Amino acid sequence: MSDKKKKTRKRRSRNGFLDMLNALLTLVVLGLVVGGALLFFATQRFYAQGDLAQDQTFTVESGANLGSVATQLVNENLIADRWTFQFGAMAQRKEGSIRAGEYRIAAKSSMADILKEITEGRAITYSVTIPEGFTSWEVVKRINEAEYLVGEITRVPPEGSLLPNTYSFERGADRQSILDRMAAKQDELLNEIWENRAPDLPINSPEELVILASIVEKETGVAEERPEVAAVFVNRLNKGMRLQSDPTIIYGITNGEGSLGRGLRRSEIEEKTAYNTYQIDGLPPGPISNPGIEALKAVANPATTDAIFFVADGTGGHAFAVTYAQHQENVAKWRVIERERAAAAAEAQAQAEAAAARDALQAEQAASDS
Repeated sequence: MSDKKKKTRKRRSRNGFLDMLNALLTLVVLGLVVGGALLFFATQRFYAQGDLAQDQTFTVESGANLGSVATQLVNENLIADRWTFQFGAMAQRKEGSIRAGEYRIAAKSSMADILKEITEGRAITYSVTIPEGFTSWEVVKRINEAEYLVGEITRVPPEGSLLPNTYSFERGADRQSILDRMAAKQDELLNEIWENRAPDLPINSPEELVILASIVEKETGVAEERPEVAAVFVNRLNKGMRLQSDPTIIYGITNGEGSLGRGLRRSEIEEKTAYNTYQIDGLPPGPISNPGIEALKAVANPATTDAIFFVADGTGGHAFAVTYAQHQENVAKWRVIERERAAAAAEAQAQAEAAAARDALQAEQAASDS
């Protein structure tokens, strides 16, 4: 083969290689351009304002992953493209940071906004309020009836072991967890109050403090009165007098399962039972409710007073007395108020019945005229 032919073949081979290299570089450049364009488009879409017209709730179930959440967002019309959402999450390295819970997604939220909400935001919380003085049976009933919780409480905890308050939770929380928090808060608070109690109380243990506080809680709904009501019972215990508290008798009858729905009968006051503090000395065997913070504090540090009697005063509060004679005067005033209220109620009932009779006669007359 001549040298000229060899040179020609080498030149063709080199040109072919350069052509292939150029083609490859062209493909790479095109790929970079297309990829950059796609990246730009995806980024723009990820941060663009969404189409959601109004706020909407979105629930991330426990165990959900990025793919399932993205699909759910599309199905609930919160985003239009699951792939862009997943790309954005992976670009921000948040694919493993999604937290279970119920979230409020604001109107016009972008995909980036939604991602931030379900990875860094606070889940929507609900609450259940347990009033002071609820019995454990009433507490369980209220929590079992509360919405957005799961599970059912089947065992009523010991009376006085729960701290009434408002407890927040996220959708899907277990009902038993609310009871557990109430019990833990009660233990924590009771230890603190017991450590700071007055030194001369006729109470020998935190358990006895809860018993007396539960009685105080049931005796008055006026917060300012609790230290004085507590003082009356403390004074009675110090003097060896019986507590003579109606709510203790009622608890012995109902066992804390709802209200009595009527006044006490004389036979019930005279019957000697474990919870009848007209008939037994000292404290009943256990609490009659779950007292609140202020009732517990009132018993631990009662007011300074010599009063040993109290009776309703007609305003929602009580009139206190040091002597039985003073107490009888207060009772007489209360009886007058009771009679006046009964008379007013009877008059209102009579007027209501008369109005109903007039309405019936007018309707009858109108029917006959037509």
